[in-house]
Amino acid sequence: MDDETGRAERQSGGAPGPGGSGPGEPEPSESAAAEPESAYDLLQRGRALLAGRHHAQAAIVLARAARLEPGRGSILEPLGRACFMSGQLGLAEEAFEALLAVDPSSHYGHYALGRTLIRAGRAAEGATHLRLAAALAPDSRLYRGGLRRLTGK
Repeated sequence: MDDETGRAERQSGGAPGPGGSGPGEPEPSESAAAEPESAYDLLQRGRALLAGRHHAQAAIVLARAARLEPGRGSILEPLGRACFMSGQLGLAEEAFEALLAVDPSSHYGHYALGRTLIRAGRAAEGATHLRLAAALAPDSRLYRGGLRRLTGK
């Protein structure tokens, strides 16, 4: 580019300088709205969908959050619940197993995995996890009731 052309473009704003934006390019504040959602934003949206009983949609949103933040129990637990409630038992099992890999002492993780396995027709495996949940949280009527319904004891 010759000196005259470069000077004319700089004066008219036709060519952006280093770090600048030219005509038609979004200003920095406009591009912030186009940024992808954070794992936290997705988690909050997924929880809201769960609360509204939109389980399948919640599972989709929470799976995106789990991809952004793998191994986060705070995401895996509602993801598992959303999958369970929408009948995606294989995905629910994966989410609850991942939750237990992060926190093996999660009484809710054991309970939820147990219920998932029972619903999938694997009652013996499910009973083991219900027993673990009841042992980890002996005051929980929910866990004891689930075990009692299954075993009759």
